[in-house]
Amino acid sequence: MVRHLPPFLLATLALSNTSAFTTPNHHGSIPSTTQKRSSVALSVIRQPIMMPTQEPMVPYRAPGSTYDQFIGMKARQLKERKLWIAQYIDDDAANSIISSLLYLQSESDKEDIKLYLNIPGANLRPALAIYDAIHELKADGCKIATTNIALCAGMGALIAGSGTKGMRYSLPNARYLLQKTGMDVVFQGQATDIALEVRDIKKWNEKVNGMLSKVTGQSPERIDEDLRRDFYLSSEEAVRYGLIDEVLLPMPNKRQPPSEVVDLGSFTSGAEQKYQGETATPMEQQQQGGPNNGMLRTNDDDEPKIAKG
Repeated sequence: MVRHLPPFLLATLALSNTSAFTTPNHHGSIPSTTQKRSSVALSVIRQPIMMPTQEPMVPYRAPGSTYDQFIGMKARQLKERKLWIAQYIDDDAANSIISSLLYLQSESDKEDIKLYLNIPGANLRPALAIYDAIHELKADGCKIATTNIALCAGMGALIAGSGTKGMRYSLPNARYLLQKTGMDVVFQGQATDIALEVRDIKKWNEKVNGMLSKVTGQSPERIDEDLRRDFYLSSEEAVRYGLIDEVLLPMPNKRQPPSEVVDLGSFTSGAEQKYQGETATPMEQQQQGGPNNGMLRTNDDDEPKIAKG
């Protein structure tokens, strides 16, 4: 006769196979199941708590609408024709920037476009694509203002200087770094191919020097001499160099000089004051002995009358 084990005994046997305190077998080794489970448990690493990195949402009311909707910060500023370029410029960044510029031009080719720049560096060809797009928009009559808010390095400095003349700005503590370009990626191949790539880089450096010469007004010889090493410029030095036009400084608080008399205007009126429902002014009622026996009515007249004996 077959006898079945009690349910609680079966549960105990099942738990014993996955227990963390399993004893070694007669060979002196721990079963493989326990080793696998312990190795998986030890490989778990708790990730640190990080702040959310999503784009901030701001309210926006579309023209003709009666309610607000939340959209991204960049999309909201793009509706005001403001475009932020605060990243290293590669192929993907150049595609996004150029598409945004073309969209703003399609919306209106007469209104200004404002570019706020913080470019730590850029690849040669994507940056030249943005440079050509800016000049194409300028040729169509669209004015483009550029403002360096922190750093424009390499080709970013050329983009900062490619705005409309008179509309190239910088914050007081912003900086510029002019330098020659190199290879975007590590180039491998035969010696002849490497020599051709180096020759092409030298040719494009000469072209970029010519572009900087047109932007700044400096001679190509001086540009080539300055760019032999990294050439840093502060915002004031960039104005003198011709790379930008103006440094944006905070306006001082406009206060009234203490010695000057402040004219607050006249608070008198030529018309006589009348209370609602009355035909005569309070002064006329006083002279004529009006409803208050010649006395002006005040708030104290509402108290109870005192009978005099």
